[in-house]
Amino acid sequence: MTNPAPRPVLELSGIDKRFFGVSVLQQVGLRLYPGEVHALMGQNGAGKSTLIKVLTGVHAADGGAMSLDGQPVRPGSPQQAQALGISTVYQEVNLCPNLSVAENIFAGRYPRLGALGAWRIDWAGMNRQARELLARLNLDINVTRTLSSYSVAVQQMVAIARALSVEAKVLILDEPTSSLDTGEVQRLFDVLRRLRDEGLAILFVTHFLEQVYAISDRITVLRNGTLVGEYPVAQLGPKALIAAMVGRELAEGQSVNPVPDDQRERVPVVSTTALSQRGQLQPIDIELCAGEVVGLGGLLGSGRTELARLLFGLASPDGGEVRVRGQAARITNPAEAVRHGLALCPEDRKTDGIVAELSVRENIILALQARAGLRRCLSDAQQKALAEKYVKALGIKTNDVETPIGLLSGGNQQKALLARWLATDPSLLILDEPTRGIDVAAKQEIMDEILRLAQGGMAVLFISSEMSEVVRVSHRIVVLRDRNKVGELPAGSGEQAVYHLIAEETT
Repeated sequence: MTNPAPRPVLELSGIDKRFFGVSVLQQVGLRLYPGEVHALMGQNGAGKSTLIKVLTGVHAADGGAMSLDGQPVRPGSPQQAQALGISTVYQEVNLCPNLSVAENIFAGRYPRLGALGAWRIDWAGMNRQARELLARLNLDINVTRTLSSYSVAVQQMVAIARALSVEAKVLILDEPTSSLDTGEVQRLFDVLRRLRDEGLAILFVTHFLEQVYAISDRITVLRNGTLVGEYPVAQLGPKALIAAMVGRELAEGQSVNPVPDDQRERVPVVSTTALSQRGQLQPIDIELCAGEVVGLGGLLGSGRTELARLLFGLASPDGGEVRVRGQAARITNPAEAVRHGLALCPEDRKTDGIVAELSVRENIILALQARAGLRRCLSDAQQKALAEKYVKALGIKTNDVETPIGLLSGGNQQKALLARWLATDPSLLILDEPTRGIDVAAKQEIMDEILRLAQGGMAVLFISSEMSEVVRVSHRIVVLRDRNKVGELPAGSGEQAVYHLIAEETT
């Protein structure tokens, strides 16, 4: 780390931003110094993405000031921000896979030949400059090959080269390691250290705690759209960082809402051995038993949803084994998962769950009918009876089962999704953020229902960003960090115990 300059290269102060009257940023500040890697940390909804969009010109701030090299600036678009020397590389590489590496680096700014041939692209010159930029990143590849012929890690380097090609003063990296393996992350960090030592200011956004301490010099923490503080990395250990992000000190030995363990014989319904997916989940062993709620504890980006997707056949593992009732099972798609007795309520209810235009009845019978096949259609009477059964059992508030589900409240939509999968009589129910975006009363009802299902013998895998919910309903808590399993905690463990386990593995 070089000593920071006395003046930030980029400074934001008092930034406010509102959407439809709702405040998402309140008096937020950020200082980026040349020759530093600065981590921007916060939980989902903390305001990180909105702040980046303000400083890159995607959104206009409703208040506050921004300066670059001590001069007031207010970029009105990403192009204006880039012209000022503020370049961004996003989580999803936003380049053109069908173009060459060199074309991607200089897209929209192709070098031209002399005045007499200004309309002609200088291909040789462009390829030479592309090689020089990549050499700065210690990358030697054929720049005339299409981008799609290279790995995600190489594409990430090409995106960084493009960002640097405009003489960037500030480089913003938004989750750049999300699709990289350990070796690729280390190579990226070697490049970032070299750029930092050349005097570049780098803003690094990640959910991986280990990476924060491996590469960062300074940390800014946001929570609920407000600035918690700015800290030299040496002065903010992992436990203090997590406490700043979640808004609570990590007190020792605190237990919240213990769930009694009935000590019944544990009968595995689904178990995994070294199940993994490159760039998404490190090898993980987990056992999900009948009559038990297993909670996944971890911060955003820890691998919770990735595990759920692998179990349900929405993603393909690169290694490991899944066993269903003791027998090896190859689950390559959701239809196979359902045949094996698995069910999944997805994280994004509106996009991946409900079909808003269909009725409550049609939404509830969807999975059962899909499993039965088109040749064994449920009669209208069977469908109505089934829907009315679950509407009554789960307390779904609707005037009629023929009401379009899109007209129901979020909590009642979530209950209807739960009903859809209960109708298939699953052995394992995977719930990914089942209480997101619903009111307190509906949350309570759904969590009570989860415990009732477990008491009835169902295995449940429970995923929630609300740690208080995880500790309330779980008989065991599997703790994840940076897409690794770092331990398990028994019933009765509190939020603090989960956070401690996450933080301890980082030190």
